[in-house]
Amino acid sequence: MLLCLGLNHRTTPIELRERLAFAESKVPVAAQEIRALPGFEESVVLSTCNRVEIYTAHGMENASQQGLSALFDYLTVHFQLTPEQREALICYRLSHADAARHLFRVVGGLDSMVLGETEIFGQVKAAYTLALKNGTTGRALNKLFQRAFSVGKQVRNDTTIQRGSTSVGSVAVELAEKIFGHLRDCHVLLIGAGEMSRVCAQSLLSRGARSVFISNRNYDRAVELAKEMKGEALRFEEWEKAVNDVDIIISSTSAPHFVVTPELIQPMMHKRRGRPLFIIDIAVPRDVDPRVNEIEEVYLYDVDALQSIADDGRRERQRALVKCEEIIEEQLRKFGYHEESSPAPVDISTLPPTPLNLEP
Repeated sequence: MLLCLGLNHRTTPIELRERLAFAESKVPVAAQEIRALPGFEESVVLSTCNRVEIYTAHGMENASQQGLSALFDYLTVHFQLTPEQREALICYRLSHADAARHLFRVVGGLDSMVLGETEIFGQVKAAYTLALKNGTTGRALNKLFQRAFSVGKQVRNDTTIQRGSTSVGSVAVELAEKIFGHLRDCHVLLIGAGEMSRVCAQSLLSRGARSVFISNRNYDRAVELAKEMKGEALRFEEWEKAVNDVDIIISSTSAPHFVVTPELIQPMMHKRRGRPLFIIDIAVPRDVDPRVNEIEEVYLYDVDALQSIADDGRRERQRALVKCEEIIEEQLRKFGYHEESSPAPVDISTLPPTPLNLEP
């Protein structure tokens, strides 16, 4: 039996979502612990800036509620949730065809904050590869994820769902452009040199940003990205020195704690003599302490604040959804779910905010 327990940007605010994000180094252990739960045979853990999802294969065909309750209990213990946090936590729980359909939609970018998002394909593939490498997948999940990647490629190749801005990074740059009117005179600091920073840098350059500074804990990666983007690399402990010279900071590290704090920003604002500083935090857990927004002339946006901009692009690509859903339903039939459940997808955005029912 396929099971999926998850939460995302529509069900859970960032304040709680960041509390439930699995650190990359902890994912293999979590997958092993979940597979060791009674009745579970396989597991894949997906943790990104917008979602945490656990995909499993359970040995008992009629134990969906029991299995999903066990997963929920695991999250409670793993993240040491208080009774209040546990009660407030809203998860979606899916089984059989609905679990497969949801994964197909996720890989195709149909369940993302930015409709048609491209990064999610690679993120799911990385999560699956890690699980495969660590021996937590078997026949059921291998078949499911390989089919999902095939679906994702078909959605990308046969529809226009990925036309336009299709990443959180590119939407962050759109926000910066709306704030300044244009980016030709703007100096930008990227904190973090991962894939999200790369997308941001590419979007910034395409829109004519004047200069880009890149800082990362691994300095060699910062140098590599700076060379590719014709920017300037900074050592991680030196990024504060660039604040006086930049107009925009975009932060996307994998740090488990705040990287940008009021104590760092406040003294620098005195040197700026009233020049505003815009900070876009697209990391989960967040890189920027929310109190930074209380500093005069500092304007902070986190990943959830990008939702309204993403919605504009979503409306433009909405017409392609019908074709995407047809592809997914066809692939579900080929996958063996032609007799199960309604052909209508379980769209998480339309579900009422009902906490997971733990009653047997």
